[in-house]
Amino acid sequence: MGIEPIFAAAAFWLGLAILSAIIAYHLRISIALIEICMGVVVAAVAAYFGKTELLGSNQEWLRFLAASGAVLLTFLAGAELEPEVIQKKLKEVTVIGLVGFFAPFLGCAAVARYLLHWDPQASLLCGVALSTTSMAVVYAVMLETGFNKTDYGKGILGACFVNDLGTVIALGLLFAPFTYKTVLFISVSILVLVFLPSTSRLLTRIYGHRTAAIRTKWIIFILFGLGALALWSGSEAVLPAYIVGMVLAEFCNGYAFWMRRLRTLTVGFLTPFYFIRAGTFVSLAALVSAPVVFLILLAGKVFSKILGLYPFVGLFRQERNERWYYTLLMSTGLTFGTISALYGFSHGIVTQGQYSFLVATVIASAVVPTLVAGIVFLPKHLLPEGEPQEPISPREDGLGEEG
Repeated sequence: MGIEPIFAAAAFWLGLAILSAIIAYHLRISIALIEICMGVVVAAVAAYFGKTELLGSNQEWLRFLAASGAVLLTFLAGAELEPEVIQKKLKEVTVIGLVGFFAPFLGCAAVARYLLHWDPQASLLCGVALSTTSMAVVYAVMLETGFNKTDYGKGILGACFVNDLGTVIALGLLFAPFTYKTVLFISVSILVLVFLPSTSRLLTRIYGHRTAAIRTKWIIFILFGLGALALWSGSEAVLPAYIVGMVLAEFCNGYAFWMRRLRTLTVGFLTPFYFIRAGTFVSLAALVSAPVVFLILLAGKVFSKILGLYPFVGLFRQERNERWYYTLLMSTGLTFGTISALYGFSHGIVTQGQYSFLVATVIASAVVPTLVAGIVFLPKHLLPEGEPQEPISPREDGLGEEG
């Protein structure tokens, strides 16, 4: 394949990303959600005209960009965590996070196995994919409301982190083959993670403000290196990325403007390829032919989350709106649910039809609980007073500092 068709295809996909951004802005919905829906629609149109191959969803260059987007986004999700949140609210975030994982994991796996009669492996993958909460959606809501500055919002984010960490670990333990390669992967990863914070600080202190973007190159080098090792061992490249983000959270929080630039690179260029590509694998024909399956999975995800979480949230939050808002935000799902579903489809664990149902359920779970929480149960008494946002200077936007 020549370079000209690649540029043309990339321009087409980024055009879809721009259109998605415009739609997301006007609808006030997560752009990742719109990008997935855009992929679904484009794939349906292409299938109607018999031109699916023109999308190039399985071309190597596009698969690489999509995988890179997933890895960096996963790293950023881990790096968003404030270390003091875990320390201050250790009991709360641990209990709610673990319940938020196990309740839908067990509930959705049982629904898939005994109601939908999926095979055991597909049922477990269903449980993993629908056990997630959406760090991306919840974090966006926290920023929009200002809850990210409050103890209440920080508790929710910490619980989301523990919940998603459970999903990451379960995906690796259940579906990655355990061989000598796995042992080597784990050993090398532990060694790298032990020295990563100190090495990152050393590189930053010596070269951070003298050599162009060395922190970004260093982080991507680590993520790609561990990602390659994970794939070699039969695992998934996103699995070590979350742990790297967690280990470097304190380091990353000390360089807010650098993190903003890294988010710009990730969200502005890489993740559209991931989310739109994920959407292109959804079969609308499968959803239309069996809408009851989709409704059963959505009910299984949301109700198992609510039934599991609400009593435990009540241990830490007594006010009604606080409990429901907390529970519903923890019932969302998007990034890791999509990653898990795509992992299952790529490795032949689930069929394209099952993948389509899982992704559709993940998308719906990102929208419905969020809307209900914001419209019906917003705890307005906890909202911080509005503060005028300071303009961003060129230096703060990353234009006046290298590294």
